[in-house]
Amino acid sequence: MKIAVIGQSLFGQEVYCHLRKEGHEVVGVFTVPDKDGKADPLGLEAEKDGVPVFKYSRWRAKGQALPDVVAKYQALGAELNVLPFCSQFIPMEIISAPRHGSIIYHPSLLPRHRGASAINWTLIHGDKKGGFSIFWADDGLDTGDLLLQKECEVLPDDTVSTLYNRFLFPEGIKGMVQAVRLIAEGKAPRLPQPEEGATYEGIQKKETAKINWDQPAEAIHNWIRGNDKVPGAWTEACEQKLTFFNSTLNTSGLVPEGDALPIPGAHRPGVVTKAGLILFGNDDKMLLVKNIQLEDGKMILASNFFKGAASSVLELTEAELVTAEAVRSVWQRILPKVLEVEDSTDFFKSGAASVDVVRLVEEVKELCDGLELENEDVYMASTFGDFIQLLVRKLRGDDEEGECSIDYVEMAVNKRTVRMPHQLFIGGEFVDAEGAKTSETINPTDGSVICQVSLAQVTDVDKAVAAAKDAFENGRWGKISARDRGRLMYRLADLMEQHQEELATIEALDAGAVYTLALKTHVGMSIQTFRYFAGWCDKIQGSTIPINQARPNRNLTLTRKEPVGVCGIIIPWNYPLMMLSWKTAACLAAGNTVVIKPAQVTPLTALKFAELTLKAGIPKGVVNVLPGSGSLVGQRLSDHPDVRKIGFTGSTEVGKHIMKSCAISNVKKVSLELGGKSPLIIFADCDLNKAVQMGMSSVFFNKGENCIAAGRLFVEDSIHDEFVRRVDFLQVEEVRKMKVGNPLDRDTDHGPQNHHAHLVKLMEYCQHGVKEGATLVCGGNQVPRPGFFFEPTVFTDVEDHMFIAKEESFGPVMIISRFADGDLDAVLSRANATEFGLASGVFTRDINKALYVSDKLQAGTVFVNTYNKTDVAAPFGGFKQSGFGKDLGEAALNEYLRVKTVTFEY
Repeated sequence: MKIAVIGQSLFGQEVYCHLRKEGHEVVGVFTVPDKDGKADPLGLEAEKDGVPVFKYSRWRAKGQALPDVVAKYQALGAELNVLPFCSQFIPMEIISAPRHGSIIYHPSLLPRHRGASAINWTLIHGDKKGGFSIFWADDGLDTGDLLLQKECEVLPDDTVSTLYNRFLFPEGIKGMVQAVRLIAEGKAPRLPQPEEGATYEGIQKKETAKINWDQPAEAIHNWIRGNDKVPGAWTEACEQKLTFFNSTLNTSGLVPEGDALPIPGAHRPGVVTKAGLILFGNDDKMLLVKNIQLEDGKMILASNFFKGAASSVLELTEAELVTAEAVRSVWQRILPKVLEVEDSTDFFKSGAASVDVVRLVEEVKELCDGLELENEDVYMASTFGDFIQLLVRKLRGDDEEGECSIDYVEMAVNKRTVRMPHQLFIGGEFVDAEGAKTSETINPTDGSVICQVSLAQVTDVDKAVAAAKDAFENGRWGKISARDRGRLMYRLADLMEQHQEELATIEALDAGAVYTLALKTHVGMSIQTFRYFAGWCDKIQGSTIPINQARPNRNLTLTRKEPVGVCGIIIPWNYPLMMLSWKTAACLAAGNTVVIKPAQVTPLTALKFAELTLKAGIPKGVVNVLPGSGSLVGQRLSDHPDVRKIGFTGSTEVGKHIMKSCAISNVKKVSLELGGKSPLIIFADCDLNKAVQMGMSSVFFNKGENCIAAGRLFVEDSIHDEFVRRVDFLQVEEVRKMKVGNPLDRDTDHGPQNHHAHLVKLMEYCQHGVKEGATLVCGGNQVPRPGFFFEPTVFTDVEDHMFIAKEESFGPVMIISRFADGDLDAVLSRANATEFGLASGVFTRDINKALYVSDKLQAGTVFVNTYNKTDVAAPFGGFKQSGFGKDLGEAALNEYLRVKTVTFEY
């Protein structure tokens, strides 16, 4: 069709471009005159394509259409007028001229909110549903017959910008193109608008945007968000006019403690807190405002209202000064009427409009290697000097994203002061749990309380998932390049390395990990994991696939590997930081966002990790951490319809329950690393000294709290007695010489068990062994000292039917059994006679035997003449009821990706 496009703005530009792509001939574009020497984007785009562009300041005079304008329009021969966004009044001589008439886009569900400022009024009235209408133009005000409507949910904290960017802009463009397609096909309906429910509201202006305080908190919130950037909801306080932005009703956990801000007419004074300005409705309920514009036009964080101007001004490096001058040139191009851009030059007072904000953000992105600014950043730093300070902070990685109000618990320990966050981490902020619920986290070394940690509730899970979903769908995380994602992960790994002593100290305090081991393994391998997966970010690739051609045409089929979305990660207590890292690093490298539930008994390193993600510049909402119980937090994550993947490490019993919940809820993807009873087979032809030492390590490493610990040692008959003798005279002496004590002491070999309930379980486990007739060589009891210490334990003469031969201890308990000389298949049968299949091991000098055994053992990992040798590049995971899916290595990425097939015909 021959189409005339009448309108303006980026929206008009996109509709114009899409109509041309659809094959329509745009015969002319009518837009607004240049403003301050700048052309409207729609006109600019059309001029590039050689399409006639007309810029009329008016179409009528004294109620009559201008003949010259009408003549030039009629000469184009348009068959349809498309008005995507038009602020001018177009005469009926133009509207009715084309064969198909005219269609108009309106950002509300007509007949509701006819007139201007429709999006604003959708929010001001607290509508739960919003959307847009495309209608046939008539001589009324937005009263023409409906052609097409699409609706969306209005979220509680939506603003004009978020609603427009999330739905009205992208879906509106598609809607306009769809409407034109229906007209071209002769299928476009004309549905008369009902008058029932019709509303008309005028343009919102600054003088009418004053806040009425005599209404509920929700109505005040709706008024603030509805008035948005323009005109801005305002009140008088502190002898000046204050305009409020970024309002939310999400005040869970906020305590109205801070500096009072008296507001004339308000039900109660406002309170300036570290989270922002708390306001009250006449129903005594709270809302929170995060940004305030002062009367001089300066935008500040509401939390800084009484702090005055920021005292710290960055001193720029030579390279940063070069960048600043390049940005100054960008400002000069956008603001042609400004003779010289100085530090005091205000972007908006110099004539910039909202479209210029988009241009500035995009030009800075190109200039600064893809740096993502938000439109909000320009409003918050509207003078050139402030803008450069904000920009440099972001380039350095220490911008407001990395600054967060944190209520630390501080302890002087291990010759340092450790600072530990203890609240939930949701959407980039540390907050209290719903109802201010907390639980104690205990130091297993002496049983003392380290601190109270916020205990997440179901509503907190919903908030965290919502934050993760928003970050995935709308945030910067999904927009940056894969290489930039890797850069942020490398920065996070560097920060973990800078804080490795603090992290290892917290692991020792909270989990009882021996400090030297925590430094090397718990923390050291966590750092390696993030560096490894950071390198994978820009190497996640699909493939092209040859398929049968649809002759005479041809086909191209390709696959894309895409992130799955919001992931829930539920981690155990034995390696709190390392298990978090194994899963989270792969999850983030794939481009997902995550809600992490650490074990309730060991939450502190996960919360410290959350703090480091902020310092690394990882966008808010990408990582969320919820300490809490499995029955509440873990269950809700498994059930939540917006969570698309669960990664779990823990018991087989709980893993089965999670798998069932994942299936029933929304068939979410799941990977499980569950229980183990890993066999270690020691053949007569082994290096016996090495086998004894490695056998000891396979059991007692990390106090036996090791998912792949050798749960049962099978020793060949001809060396069994010698092996036991060496256990009696060598290994037992080594066990007795182990220093059991404070995990922060550098000479400690064996720290406390993780928590009291586990200690009790270990004592009951050993009692089973003694009762069934196994020989207790040493250990089996709690160490008589404060804390949760358990003696390293050795059992011999263990028969296959015994409880301790079949069940996992998850503690420092060595189980030794014998097998007949040369009876290879029999010992393999015994080793495989378990529903677990996480790991296994074999000691032999015979390479053929080693290969045969490794082939037959039913376990996800087989160690040959070594044990506990894991690496970030080697996939890790179990068989049978030890679970499925992999951590580490390239295989782990596939757990957090989905494959999409795309087929073209040409």
